[in-house]
Amino acid sequence: MFIEKAAYSSLEISKVMELVSRRCRSEIGALVARNIAPAFDMAELKRRQALYMDVERYRGYKGELPWINDIVSVAFMLEMAEENGLLSGEELVKIRLLLTLSGRMRDALSAAREEYPNFGILLRDMRDFSEEARMLAVIDDDGHLYDYASEKLSALRQQMRGLKDTVRRRGHALLNDPAIAGMLQERVLTLRNGRYAFLVRQDALSQFPGSVIDRSGSGNSVYMEPRSLLSLNNGYSKLYGEEMLEETRIFREFTAKLINRKKGIIDTENVLGTVDLFYALSEMTRIYKWRLPDLDPRTLFSFIRARHPLLGERSVPIEIRCGGDFRILVITGPNTGGKTVALKTAGVCIYLGWLGFPIPAGEGSLLGDIGELFTDIGDEQSIEQSLSTFSAHVTHVTEILDRVTPRSVVMLDELGAGTDPEEGAALGIALLDWLREEKALVLATTHHNPIKRFALTTEDIETASVEFDSATLSPTYRILIGIPGRSNALLIAGKLGMRRSIIERAERAINGREISMEDLIGELHEKRAALEREANAVEASRKKLAALEKDYEAKIKAIEEKRDALIANADKKALSIVRNAEDSARALIKNMENAQAESEARRELEKKRSHFQKIERSAIKREEQKTSVESVAATSHELKAGDTVQVIGTSKSATVIEVKGKKARIQAGIAEIEVPLTKLKVITRKSPDRAPQAQAQVQIKVSRPVGVPSSIMVRGMTIDEALPMVEQYLDQAYCAGYDTVTVIHGRGEGILRREVQELCKRVPYIAEHNLGGPGEGGYGVTIVKFRR
Repeated sequence: MFIEKAAYSSLEISKVMELVSRRCRSEIGALVARNIAPAFDMAELKRRQALYMDVERYRGYKGELPWINDIVSVAFMLEMAEENGLLSGEELVKIRLLLTLSGRMRDALSAAREEYPNFGILLRDMRDFSEEARMLAVIDDDGHLYDYASEKLSALRQQMRGLKDTVRRRGHALLNDPAIAGMLQERVLTLRNGRYAFLVRQDALSQFPGSVIDRSGSGNSVYMEPRSLLSLNNGYSKLYGEEMLEETRIFREFTAKLINRKKGIIDTENVLGTVDLFYALSEMTRIYKWRLPDLDPRTLFSFIRARHPLLGERSVPIEIRCGGDFRILVITGPNTGGKTVALKTAGVCIYLGWLGFPIPAGEGSLLGDIGELFTDIGDEQSIEQSLSTFSAHVTHVTEILDRVTPRSVVMLDELGAGTDPEEGAALGIALLDWLREEKALVLATTHHNPIKRFALTTEDIETASVEFDSATLSPTYRILIGIPGRSNALLIAGKLGMRRSIIERAERAINGREISMEDLIGELHEKRAALEREANAVEASRKKLAALEKDYEAKIKAIEEKRDALIANADKKALSIVRNAEDSARALIKNMENAQAESEARRELEKKRSHFQKIERSAIKREEQKTSVESVAATSHELKAGDTVQVIGTSKSATVIEVKGKKARIQAGIAEIEVPLTKLKVITRKSPDRAPQAQAQVQIKVSRPVGVPSSIMVRGMTIDEALPMVEQYLDQAYCAGYDTVTVIHGRGEGILRREVQELCKRVPYIAEHNLGGPGEGGYGVTIVKFRR
């Protein structure tokens, strides 16, 4: 997208970008923010958005990408080094810091590229600088070379240290000489201009056995080199000079190698700056609720709850759109009502959106394929050309018209102003009509009633107004699309105390046509206000009815659940009584000694058994009817892997692993089981960008399972919940052919463990049961072995 220089200035884009750059952690991020240009087409814009979203997802799941807060831009250093061929030690340290961060960033992006494929956009401009980073490792953090930077440097410094020790020994001997010590200002051997000297009093200058090499800052004393140190100082100075030459040679060698890779280093700096800019944008999103707009291939825009970022908390969110139903939007209303701010807000959102940035607007905002952005906002009077304000505007608008295409957005503030109202209105109408024919998107503001009438009656043009509260004489800054605005000049004058007779004269001075236009607009506003009041009342009633409906449904559900629970409990008790009676009858018959009586008793039991079975079938049917209404099968939900489900009749959830025909394999705690779809209901759908969350432990009762796990988890359950579940599981596991299974009950106070083991003692097909060994769970599990 192209933005003209005048639009960049009038929309105050540089100030907006400064807000973003302040959130960057480094100057390289701020530089990228100030220099970034809009995407040149929709394909590039989509790539930018995709890259930003990948970085955001990475930060959300894996934390921050590598960063070093002290990093600075090195591009200017390298450009200067091309001229003089030398980088200082301090500059080389800064470059080393950037290359070190580059290596860490490159490794992190490469490791995550498979999961975040858009990282390839960043990696494309990053090079391997590990060799250069190792080269610069011979420099300490203050920019000084270590001795091992070269063999020659190491040898020179070794000699210098030897000479320095000799000089110090001789110097300390002189300090202990009473004849010399009495002439000194300070009893200290000092290195001055590369030579060791003493600070001698001014009055002892002629007596000290040596030569002057410097004066003190106060001028009351001089630095003098003793004759006895002359030869040693000469040797030290020679070595010092050779050391400086060797250090310069090494720095020039490093500089040459870095200049050879200048482009790669600058590209890498831009990548690191982009990552820092994304961090700043993420902060803007977090603090100010900026959002990425949805993209549309058509030339349009629609911004929901958009705010101008320079107004901060004072800004009122607006909704503004253009394209789709209309190509031109004419905004009217009183001065200082927010018309110009609305234009600038839309312009800033378009520009930021085409940078690939989140915009200061809410979810659901839409940004289309926009090729150019032109504005004529504010006073563009040119003193150099001696043009009037009107002439300057006409000159600028003429330049815009020469470049307009159907993909252009044109913003015109105070259309037709600055000249005779009648001629200005006519020119404004002609301009809008020409832009309509060119199919450009146009946002315009005006006070002229002829332009309002033209907008109301012309196809592809829509009117809007900035809302004005006539009671408080202040704007609300809301944009009302579909309704033109009133100037409110006479109303404001009257409210502020202007004589009524003067107001009436002003009203008579307006021709009848203009009065009818103002009255029409006033009537529209009154009707809109009445409709809005009715809509608010309807919405309040709707919310009240929805709350009552929700409360009613909750109460009905609670009653049904209570009823079902009572019936289920009654069925349970009835079945228990029936089975106990049947067991007792069998036991009595077994103990009968009279064969004839036993035979008669068995016949009587068989007669009653049909009645028992009828009771059992009735209970089972009620349970099946209850589950089928809520089930996946009954509601026709398309169950998928990753969905969160609930086994009907329980309060816990599980995750779908696989759907097989009319059954689903689910993960319930550590257990995997197959359950008929008639026994499952959907809780939530899996999000495509998130990994499945670990599921809570589940209490499950499933009749006739196809698959049975090798262990069961009952940890955290009550005895009443756990024991029936364990007993049923042991039956299923035995029938499934297991030799050994595990019951996971947890350590706790040992109550559940004891009850589980007591149950195992009563089950006839269990050969033995023992606590888990090392690595098996210890006291938290019971290992059950079946008889075969």
